[in-house]
Amino acid sequence: MTLDLARWQFAVVTIFHFFFVPLTIGLSFLVAIMQTLAYRRKDPGWDRMSRFFGRLFLINLAVGVVTGIVLEFQFGLNWSAYSVFVGNIFGAPLAIEGLLAFFLESTFVGLWIFGRGRLSPRLHLATIWLVAVGTVLSVLFILAANSWMQHPVGYKVVHGQAVLTNFWLILGNPTLWASFGHTVLAAFTTGGAVALGICVWRAHRDRNDPESRRAFQRAAHLTTIFLLVSVVLTAVAGDSLAREMNTQEPMKMAAAEGLYHTTSGAPFSLVTITDLSDQPVVQIRVPHVLSLIDDLSWNGQVPGIDNLQAADIAKYGPGSYVPMIWLVFWSFRVMVGSGIVLILLGLWGLWLARKRKLTENVWFRRAALFAIVLPFVANTSGWIMTEAGRQPWIVYGVMLTAKGVSSVTVADVATTLGAFVLLYTVLGVVEAVLMTRSARRPLDEPGDDAEKSLVPGLVY
Repeated sequence: MTLDLARWQFAVVTIFHFFFVPLTIGLSFLVAIMQTLAYRRKDPGWDRMSRFFGRLFLINLAVGVVTGIVLEFQFGLNWSAYSVFVGNIFGAPLAIEGLLAFFLESTFVGLWIFGRGRLSPRLHLATIWLVAVGTVLSVLFILAANSWMQHPVGYKVVHGQAVLTNFWLILGNPTLWASFGHTVLAAFTTGGAVALGICVWRAHRDRNDPESRRAFQRAAHLTTIFLLVSVVLTAVAGDSLAREMNTQEPMKMAAAEGLYHTTSGAPFSLVTITDLSDQPVVQIRVPHVLSLIDDLSWNGQVPGIDNLQAADIAKYGPGSYVPMIWLVFWSFRVMVGSGIVLILLGLWGLWLARKRKLTENVWFRRAALFAIVLPFVANTSGWIMTEAGRQPWIVYGVMLTAKGVSSVTVADVATTLGAFVLLYTVLGVVEAVLMTRSARRPLDEPGDDAEKSLVPGLVY
């Protein structure tokens, strides 16, 4: 029971934190692009847009920082045995993330907020680009630690602890670079989808304010292209990551693909319904497609769940090494389905933009507003697929999840779980209120006080 509650608590904390991380990254780059356009073209309209989306970025960043700190404490609170085992490995990338990436990000976001009008325009522009780079570096080093859990490299076990032997192998981990590209591009997609929905809504709402309407119309064109390019590249990077997982964690990919028996010319399962013993009772499949996805071969052999389970028993000893198949299977399809819808939205938006009807089409406006939630659904389901698919391992092939939990009582974990759920519900409401109020706020006039135009606490 303690193990189950600890897993639930970590999932709640991580999922809630991961709502903010991709949006922070995506908005930081969009704001940097808008400010670059303002600087190069001497265009006050783009300057106003950079301030507008800059407020949204800052609100999201503030809540994300708070939830991220709590997330790291979870390792010591509920997973102390795991922390003891991996501390020598995790220490390096997490310390670098804090000392290099986060300090870079936090230092230059302060300069960006309070440096407007005090720094030269070129130097002020550099600060927001450094903030954007800092967000990406944070992702890199955090994923270095997480990727080691998926594919441990550069270590040896000494006296029951994993000891780092080659830091460069950890940074060169192929799972790291495959997941890094996919995660960053998904973050760009998140920022693009949120910004596009807001832009088409504001362009319609401000139809009696020509300057504001024109500013949001131009931003809608930019965010449409940003979204489409990002989501297409996310799909390409996701395909590369899937191939890497199929090599490093075949059981995860077999569960995600609903394949129970090793098959040549394997079909792709569109729908799989299992019984209580996780055996399929209904499957709708497309012949040969899975082999094409896995190794670009019409008759390529793909390992199945039953065969992999037998191999794992022979390698690791008795036990079940099969994850919760329905959860991995459907989270994978929710992620992919959300991405496909976003690609279609981007193509529709590009077509409307060429006809100069991007913000006038009522159905596209409704679709763009609905699509704001899709990247969050895709990000969450992708994380669930990645982490749930690794079970029962906390470090794949090295340490079982059941061996990593702390020696705490069920009551302690239940109490903290309830407290976190309550706290995060409050934080989520506060975030939603602040983001909504900021999205409704009129554009700043050129020359408005920098701090009041960017710091939400001074605005409200």
